[in-house]
Amino acid sequence: MTTKVVVAVDGGGSKTDVVALTLDGAVIARKRGPKSSPHIVGLEGSVAVIEALVNEVIGDAEVAQANVYLSGLDLPVEIERYRAGLAGRAWAREGLVVDNDLFALLRAGTEAADAVAVICGTGINAVGIRADGATIRFPALGEISGDWGGGFGLGQAALWHAARAVDGRGPATALVEGVLATLGADSIDDVIEQLHFGEREFGDLSTLAPVVLAAAALGDAVATSLVDRQADEIVAYVRAIVTRLELAGTAFPVVLGGGMFERDSPRLSGGVLAGVAAVAPLAEVVHVRRPPIAGAALLALEHAGASATAIGIADAAFASAVADV
Repeated sequence: MTTKVVVAVDGGGSKTDVVALTLDGAVIARKRGPKSSPHIVGLEGSVAVIEALVNEVIGDAEVAQANVYLSGLDLPVEIERYRAGLAGRAWAREGLVVDNDLFALLRAGTEAADAVAVICGTGINAVGIRADGATIRFPALGEISGDWGGGFGLGQAALWHAARAVDGRGPATALVEGVLATLGADSIDDVIEQLHFGEREFGDLSTLAPVVLAAAALGDAVATSLVDRQADEIVAYVRAIVTRLELAGTAFPVVLGGGMFERDSPRLSGGVLAGVAAVAPLAEVVHVRRPPIAGAALLALEHAGASATAIGIADAAFASAVADV
């Protein structure tokens, strides 16, 4: 008799996690692969990454439900195109959910009916849900949709300020030395020229986020202003969701996830906590300690109609596996 499983996928700009579980909640296989955000590798490239990883984890099993959560699926049309890209694959025929990776993060942090999630990793985005089904999303298309921040945004800003520091247009900053050391360059001019002529990837700038946090921790005024701006941007998402969903007087969790929150930055954390308290006094800020793939797996089981016992078993399995991620 063929084993039936559910498959969950959490993919983004740096990696892709895929897991297969039985309908009883037991994890049978988990694999990690390269980035799969369609904004970065394209739709076909993303599907190819996920197809290979899914086939590895399912083996000969029959898939009862597949839930795919990816960064870069921000607009309804993007979600529909991705669903179409998965059409015809055996593992995606019986039950398929495709959505933004924020929903996996949200479920990894809470099962509350009213909740907000903000992800601040390579990029930044947020989602809010209310018990009656109302949902707030953002296009997350960069500057054209009003976005700023995340590792890439901070990295761009670090280079911007470093360039102005060395040519005299801006104040001196420790970011100059940090940028050069991190990128292994001899001068800021070299970095600028390499980016201009395509000799260096713009994605490299995301590696400069830790430089900004470290410089801010040492009191560098320019870096401090960037960290404060990042905190303000995170709070701006929360404020917008709270206002639009009318949650200001409600107790609900604000789930935070992504690489920026995994770094030790009291200034960033403190700014976010203070800002959230100001716009939603009853809200509880929750830093997700387990991977978003845990949320993706729980959602897949729920969509497959698994029992509460099975969901509890899966929940416990991921809680005990955090240290291995």
